[in-house]
Amino acid sequence: MTGSTQGAPPLAGVTVLELGTMYAAPTAGRMLRDFGARVVKVEDPNSGDFARQWTPQHEGLSIGFARLNSGKESIGIDLRRTEGRDLVRRLAAKVDVVVESFRPGRLEDWGLGYEVLSADNPGLVLTRVSGFGQTGPYRERPGFGTVAETASGYAFINGWPETPPTSPPFGFADSIAGLSAAFGTTTALFNRTRTGRGDVVDVALYEPLMFILGDLIVNYTASGFIQQRVGNGSGSASPRGIYQAGDGQWLSIAASNQTIALRLFDAMGRADLKADERYATNVARMANNDALQEIVAAWVAERPRAEVLADLDEHEVVAAAVNDAKDIVEDPHFRERTLVDLAGTVLGKALVPGPVLHMGSYAGPVYDGVPSIGEHTESALTDLLALPRAELEALAGAAVVGPTPVPAA
Repeated sequence: MTGSTQGAPPLAGVTVLELGTMYAAPTAGRMLRDFGARVVKVEDPNSGDFARQWTPQHEGLSIGFARLNSGKESIGIDLRRTEGRDLVRRLAAKVDVVVESFRPGRLEDWGLGYEVLSADNPGLVLTRVSGFGQTGPYRERPGFGTVAETASGYAFINGWPETPPTSPPFGFADSIAGLSAAFGTTTALFNRTRTGRGDVVDVALYEPLMFILGDLIVNYTASGFIQQRVGNGSGSASPRGIYQAGDGQWLSIAASNQTIALRLFDAMGRADLKADERYATNVARMANNDALQEIVAAWVAERPRAEVLADLDEHEVVAAAVNDAKDIVEDPHFRERTLVDLAGTVLGKALVPGPVLHMGSYAGPVYDGVPSIGEHTESALTDLLALPRAELEALAGAAVVGPTPVPAA
């Protein structure tokens, strides 16, 4: 995290109660934790967040769970029990933010809707992440990222004309929704400094992704055109794509504006293409994209990737290697700026991508340890609620919270 000085984290003093599970809501929790918030995660005392069961795993620890939950505290509370829901209500009265990902209406059925929680804590921000949002005809439908990726229009345009619609092999929609939920949360917290009151942040898994895909909706409503799958192209600028070099390795080129396209032709030693009416403008290049792609692909295939990238860099053409995980970890730029240690776990010397942005006054978080289920039940309930030990032991004895605290000496 070079270029930063160590100051107080911007969200220092903010406490978040995370009721979310799996991917999107915990991503929001991690974003808030990255910038200094205390995040207390509520889990089922026995099974925990289902993300603990995700694969791949190493020494029994889910890689995905570790990435999203390092540095959080874990409280084991059984929300199926009235006493457990009462604890959550009491906790919500003591925190700044509650993040949840239940199906719309579940909190209300439990007596934990915003009207109830804000009556106890008028400054509370309730961030709600669900498949289709808190309103609308589909509000009660369950939803995961795959559904969001198809409903948003993303899967339909992802792939090649001859292949089926394709979802990504990772939590794409969930991650974007989590980032959006964190943005909404901090926006509500900022507004609270002016109004003194909290708010409800309502994030549907599909909406942030649909926002990113918005051009295809505008295009259809304006012209009736339905965008189709175009492979590695963008459908809007040429030449753009992924190409295989002579050594079998891959690289990307994005000549997405006129100046870069002309510089690419110079790098290729094909200044003649600049005067060719088929390639002189982006509109012309798009009309003749297949032919131009063959020319670029043939040029890239003549030499090893490193040489091609060196020429492109010299001519200030936007290009990069197509990296796998090994390439990323060995790259000096990513090692200096982006990757940080994930310490204190059974994963050994693991690295994790750090915060999604950098701030000049804050050097960034430390990722040290992943909580076990209910590891902080006793300490967090004692700290936040000043829970008497006898009450804590009674709740643990009734299996409302877990694990069971060590009996007083």
